[in-house]
Amino acid sequence: MKFQKLAKAVSLLTALACIGAVVPAGVVQAEETRSVYTNEIILPEQALTRPIAIMMPTDKVAQPSYGISNAKVLYEIMEEGDISRQMAVIDDWQGLSKIGNVRSCRAYYIPQATEWDPILIHFGGVVYMKDRISLPDINNISGTYEYGVGGAAPGAGSFFRTSDRKAPHNAYISANGITKAAQQQGYSLTIRPEFYNAKHFTFAQGVNTLEQYGEAAAVANTINLGQIFPYTKSAFTYDPATGLYKKTIHGKAHVDGNNNQQLAFANVIVQNTKWEKLDQKGYLSFQNLDATEDGYYFTKGRVIHITWAKVAEYSPTVYFDDNGNEIQLNEGKTYIAIAQKGRNVSFS
Repeated sequence: MKFQKLAKAVSLLTALACIGAVVPAGVVQAEETRSVYTNEIILPEQALTRPIAIMMPTDKVAQPSYGISNAKVLYEIMEEGDISRQMAVIDDWQGLSKIGNVRSCRAYYIPQATEWDPILIHFGGVVYMKDRISLPDINNISGTYEYGVGGAAPGAGSFFRTSDRKAPHNAYISANGITKAAQQQGYSLTIRPEFYNAKHFTFAQGVNTLEQYGEAAAVANTINLGQIFPYTKSAFTYDPATGLYKKTIHGKAHVDGNNNQQLAFANVIVQNTKWEKLDQKGYLSFQNLDATEDGYYFTKGRVIHITWAKVAEYSPTVYFDDNGNEIQLNEGKTYIAIAQKGRNVSFS
């Protein structure tokens, strides 16, 4: 028995070393492992857990979403019809009994998802996803046909609907459902070393107030994304007491239905991105792989201009200041707006 426990501990530490986690000197120091998403201290077992990337709506009638406050990284990207959608990257999903509601995916979410090597959870999609979603490296759970009217529906039996809302706003999944579907499909519930990239954000040692940038760092106690996302009018207000940006949607606090907690982020990134309209239905395409575009980084009530680069699907997006150095994020959650180039953020 002692040998089995020792072997398990050695295996865990070896795996942590392979993924680049802060490997403790002994099992008793395991709490010093840092989250790749937030830089917060987590258990070593949590560092090995594969995250989910789950599609959630911004529709006014679909609020609130459930489990969204567990998102360590939250993306918001425009869709057809001038309405945005969200993709929540959640690593601590195991205890959640209700996650969603779950909506369909678009092709341009996949390169954002793959840099975290998650299990992608969605309720169908569009034909433009066909080539990518069908490849074997993508592990996804879908409540209906994967793309348009085609593709498989892996794990569809693990979703459930509620009676408090009308379809399509009432489809959800649970941690048990995710686990069951992943096991049925043969998906790993721990990170895949052949795909996983342990280096994502660069985190500050201590607190990054952006004061080192002098006049290049502007005051940004409020962030208005109304031009980028005119339907949701997503916005943020800095709270000096917590050091976080509190998010609003449709002019109200953006809350999680599981706990009524308002979403709050240590880091807010606006990532200007080339885009085009694909057809008369208004389906969009975004150039996720690029090294020529810019954006803004907001933290602690201030903002700096940045540039960004992403060279491959499984490679992380890297953000740089105007001196060419990687920006240093503060410990905590991060919101990323993938903005259509030409639609601007305002702040004050």
